[in-house]
Amino acid sequence: MIRLEEITNQNVWKVCALRPFDSQKDFVAENVQSLAEAYATRNEGHNALPLAVYDENVLIGFVMVGKGTVGNGTVGNGEESALIRDNYCLWRLMIDRNFQGRGYGRQTVEAVLALVRTCPFGPAEKIWLSYEPENTRARDLYRRCGFAETGELCEGEIIAVYDLRKGGK
Repeated sequence: MIRLEEITNQNVWKVCALRPFDSQKDFVAENVQSLAEAYATRNEGHNALPLAVYDENVLIGFVMVGKGTVGNGTVGNGEESALIRDNYCLWRLMIDRNFQGRGYGRQTVEAVLALVRTCPFGPAEKIWLSYEPENTRARDLYRRCGFAETGELCEGEIIAVYDLRKGGK
């Protein structure tokens, strides 16, 4: 059973030690970078929630959720779209290489969707994410979970959206 827990002094370095396969390193930021971005985002008055992903008591991954302005994401003309400003973002998702191929990615996405439905940063209609065009594993995962590509790019990454009101596409 997947559960999401906040990052604490007890798990922070274990979260930072999680690693994707070498072939995936260009697709996801290192967790220590994500934690630094979450800290900076919160300091600027925005919403970021980094979480450890557990299966029972075993740490298997890392995920980060935001709402509104996250990082420096822009679409097209360099401006943030209403999608980015007004909705949740599945900002990071990584499952440690030792736990991939077991369905944890899908279970983690489902746990994130359940979390954002509780409106931790207030209500929203959608949750969006972005991924590198070459990351076909991520594309397939997100499509299976109900995300639909918008045709927009965020810093060269494909944007996909899940409609929280309709349960997906």
